[in-house]
Amino acid sequence: MINFRVVARVLGILLTAEGILMLITAAASYIMNDYAAGSLLLSGVISVTTGVFIYNPVRDQEELFGYREGYIILTGAWIIFSLFGTLPFILSGTVTNFTDAFFESVSGFTTTGATILTNPDSVSPGILLWRSLTQWLGGLGIIFLSLYILPVFKDSPLQLSTTEFSGQPADKIHPRWIDAAIRLISIYIFLTLAETLLLVAGKMNLFEAVCISLSTISTGGFSPRENSLTLLANSYNKVIVTLFMFLAGTNMTIFYFLFKREFKRIRENSEFRFYITLVLAACLITAGLLFMQNYFSFAGSLLNSFFHVISVITTTGFYTDDFSHWGNFITLIFLVLMFTGGTTGSSGGGLKISRLMILTHNVRKELTRLIHPDAYLPVRLNHKIIPQGTVYNVIVFAVIYILVVSICSLIISVMGYDILTSVGTAASMLGNIGPGMGELGPMHNYAGVPAAGKWFLSLVMILGRLELLAVMVLFAKSFYRK
Repeated sequence: MINFRVVARVLGILLTAEGILMLITAAASYIMNDYAAGSLLLSGVISVTTGVFIYNPVRDQEELFGYREGYIILTGAWIIFSLFGTLPFILSGTVTNFTDAFFESVSGFTTTGATILTNPDSVSPGILLWRSLTQWLGGLGIIFLSLYILPVFKDSPLQLSTTEFSGQPADKIHPRWIDAAIRLISIYIFLTLAETLLLVAGKMNLFEAVCISLSTISTGGFSPRENSLTLLANSYNKVIVTLFMFLAGTNMTIFYFLFKREFKRIRENSEFRFYITLVLAACLITAGLLFMQNYFSFAGSLLNSFFHVISVITTTGFYTDDFSHWGNFITLIFLVLMFTGGTTGSSGGGLKISRLMILTHNVRKELTRLIHPDAYLPVRLNHKIIPQGTVYNVIVFAVIYILVVSICSLIISVMGYDILTSVGTAASMLGNIGPGMGELGPMHNYAGVPAAGKWFLSLVMILGRLELLAVMVLFAKSFYRK
């Protein structure tokens, strides 16, 4: 049976934490003499009160997590965060209807960055800060889950949705687990502060620097100004944001190895090497095409190429130009990159680099096996043999991912959008990128999408953030059987 006492306990704690973050935002809003401070304060009080109300203490020696409780908590956390995250938007009058508020909130907590706000410049600073904080909290949450709470396949964090939960009582958390969590949070905060300081050094005002840093490190993409970073990004700011987008798409354990000066482990990390190679290849090809087509100067082609390629591959979604108008070949490159995603242990969405590597290695091994059918040819990642069951699960995930994008593309096309817009938007929403292609590409927002379409896209964003199967398993009949 499902232990709903455990579910209520964990969701109550998470909702209380969200409410406390709202109260902190309310304090910042009050300091800025912003009219939204009262709305944020009320939202925080409602969230904290509700969290405390649904909190249900766990009995001594009661099992904390099982498979079923874990899946419900995983999906429920993002839904509850998004539902209560609508309060500041609605109570402040920034958004006039629940559908738009829920879409904006889901987009934040899933670190997608798709927005319905047509003129962010006119929105109160407190609401814009809360909007960026939803992404920061969502990004931290997904890294935290993927690295420490939900270790995939018991020994490798490759896929959240086939996870075995710990089963350890809540009051007996292992000290090493606490140390790992503290290191993770420290790295995340350090990167956020470092980018903020560097942007301020580039003459950006503190408020905008904070909002952009919160969105960058979480690979979110919300901007406090209209049209993303178009009005904010001089050459210096572009370089800084590009650098930190790349870092945000990197496995957080790499930074720990760097801090410990374990450079050998960084060099031997095949996923990190593949990530660098893929980024460089895509950037140089795109830069060459932009320069040959006279879109920018040579330096401008390199800068814009690196900025936008890294923005898409890390699923951050910042932009300073409409890359869907850079020619068909570049559009195709960006469409492919939308499926890629960042590395394991980052807040990026998409298929993830590790899965692409496993798929690539498996194809090569299968081709070799056709010539040498009796040979033992295991798939390896970081010099470790990947179990065949893991390879099979990755293949299944990739097939389902492509199938879901195809189905979503068909549904979006029913709304009246062309094929490029439909496929690009489906890939963007499922990969938690933000801007799509065509009519919903950069320089556009989602305000004009029909209400039913916004609810559908909200579901797609949650599916993508929780990596499909963690949500889909809740609809299986066997999930509720004894």
